[in-house]
This record gives sequence, structure tokens and C-alpha cells, in this order.
Amino acid sequence: MAAAADYRAGTEDYRDYLRRLQPGDRLLLEPGDYRQGLPLSNLSGHAGQPIVIEAADSAAPPRFIARPRANTVSLVNVRHLVLRHLQLDGGNLPVDAVKAEGHSRYADFITLEHLFIHDHAASQQNVGISTKCPAFGWVVRNNRIERVGTGMYFGDADGSDPFVGGVIEGNRITHTLGYNLQIKHQKFRSSEYADRYDTVIRYNVFSKQDALPGPQARPNVLLGHVPLTGVGSEDRYLVYGNLFLHNPSEALLQVEGRVAVYDNVFINGSGDAIRIQPHNDVPRDMDIFSNTVLASGTGIQVRQAEGAAYRQRVVANVVAAVTPLRGGEAAHNLTLDYQPDWLDVAVAELTPRLLASQPSRRLPDGLVRELAAYPGWQGASRPGANVAPALLRTLDAAQP
Repeated sequence: MAAAADYRAGTEDYRDYLRRLQPGDRLLLEPGDYRQGLPLSNLSGHAGQPIVIEAADSAAPPRFIARPRANTVSLVNVRHLVLRHLQLDGGNLPVDAVKAEGHSRYADFITLEHLFIHDHAASQQNVGISTKCPAFGWVVRNNRIERVGTGMYFGDADGSDPFVGGVIEGNRITHTLGYNLQIKHQKFRSSEYADRYDTVIRYNVFSKQDALPGPQARPNVLLGHVPLTGVGSEDRYLVYGNLFLHNPSEALLQVEGRVAVYDNVFINGSGDAIRIQPHNDVPRDMDIFSNTVLASGTGIQVRQAEGAAYRQRVVANVVAAVTPLRGGEAAHNLTLDYQPDWLDVAVAELTPRLLASQPSRRLPDGLVRELAAYPGWQGASRPGANVAPALLRTLDAAQP
């Protein structure tokens, strides 16, 4: 096996290096404006030896400028690939910034880090990061995405092309026409991925604070169900430590399937915070706990399909809303009246402010032990007490 190599390239010659990249190689891109896109096809690194394409100087990231009729970063049949410290400027052309293309057979173990994606907002259909083929083991970390049609869109509208075992963390997604993040429902899963996988969504900022109501209104985040039977049917989404901010006409989070939602902060001065409801199927077993919610509409709403046998537990949340809780198996929650003045409180101070006037209420030891099995949750003596540290990690991780 040839030794891994480092290559340096600039705006004129960088495409000459793309097909020669082997496991462990790095392509270091000099500062400048790159106008011919980044088409990556039939490239495979190895576990522990990915192919890396990144800025030669992280303080001066190369700027890829969108071109008509071509997605800027195009992924086709690639594995173990890392892209980091790049700027993707859409110029509001009707293209995507990063796309695993629909004619690709796979795009596995892709890591996207420290990308600045902006101005892909010709329509809601233009996406910052999108997959339209089976995608396994993605890590999408510490990216800034703003002024786009949709921030991230994983999967396909018909439930094909599953997104499996991903980690989405430390991103800041703002100023989207539609979703900040959508992961589509999954109809089936290849036997190649027969184990159970969690997709982790943590320490992100999802904001539609300046969005306008209208036909393009969407929740900040929408999570569809995993396969209903067979391979993948036991998979879960773990959603924790995130900050959800404002939406003019939809909820901040809408989910179905198998989900755990905990240690998040939800702030919506224009409506609802969390909606658990049928979309392409029904809500299945899920836990919603240790969140802080401030909403001018409904704080946490659970709509279960009639006759369904699944459990949706709503436990140990702090909810200040016009209608704090509706539906679900609720226990040990602290509910308060909605106070619009609290919208102006510093986010990291919100949970302590809500708890300040309330007597301490210890959770049952058995419940604490059960919830402590979830990653990132270390137990709490009273509802919501673990939210503030998680939020501080979110704000630190999401700094541009």
C-alpha cells in the first residue's frame, strides 16, 4: 500500500488531484475563489484513514462559488471522506451546497466539519446539506448554515434512501425558508445495516427567529419514523442539548417514530414548542424529559393514534406556556404560566429563572437510574436541573 500523501492545490489545478486521492491522503486547498465545484465520485478512504479535503489555512477557508445546474459539492459512491474548513457560497442559484446525489449507490462515513454554507435560498428546495441515496455513518459537526431554503435534508420524500447512524452536532442553522433540519421517514433498510443504530442530534442551534409565515412555513426540525418492521425498526433518534428558537407559524420540533428528547431548551414567542403527532406513521415509544420550554402556545403536545399501544412519556420537564402539557404519560413536570417577559432573559439563565421560585422536588431514584442510561444525561434532583449545562455546551459548540 502506498504511503498517504499531502497535496497542496489552488483554484486552477485542484480538480487535477481529485481522482488520484487514496486512503489517508489530504488535499489542502489554498485561499481563493473556486468556481468549478467539488465533484467527488468513486473515492474510498478506509476506517482510520479517510480521504481529507480541507483548507490549507483554516483561518482563510477557500470559497466555493455556486455555478448553474450543478450542486457545489457532489458526492457519488464515496466512503470515508472528510471535508472541513470550506466556504460554500450559493449566490442564490437554484442548487444545493452539499449533495449525495440521487444516482449514487451509497455515501457512507462522510464527515462535514466547520463548513460555512450560505445564500442557497432561491427556493425552499435548495438545501445546505442533502442526501438522496443511502447514507450511513455521517458526522455533521460545527457547521454554520444560514440564508438557505432548507438547512439539512436527509432521505427522500418517498421514504427510500435511509439516513442511518448519523451524528449531527454543534451546528448553527438560521434564516431558513423551510426546515432547519428534516430527516425523512424510512420504509425499509438494507440487511447490510442489520444492527440497531441511534442517530444523535445534539448541541445544535435551530433558529427560525426571522422567518416569515406563509406557504413555506415548516417546523424547525421534523423527524420521520424508522422502518416499521424488520431491519432498522428498533433504531432511535436521540435529541439532546439543543437550542430551538422561534417559529412564526409551526412548532419548533415535530416527531414521530422512536425518539428521546431531553436536555433541550425550546423558546417560541409565536406558538407551539413540541408536537408529537402522526405524520407518515404514528408516534412510537419515546421519552421526553428534562427539557425547558417557554412557548406562547402549547408547550408539549402528544397526539397518539387511536388504539396504538406505544408509550410517550413526558417526564421532569419545566414548561412555561399558555397550554403547558397536552397528552402523553406526564409525571414530575413543573408547569408555569407563560410570561412573555422571559423571552428577553439570557438563554443560559432561563432554566434557573424558571426554577428559582419553585421548591426543590427530587425525582424518584428508580426514574433517575432509568433516565441516566441515555447518553449525556447525568441525572437531576428536580425537573429541568440538567438543562443549563447542556445549553452552555450547545452555545459553545455552535460558535461560528
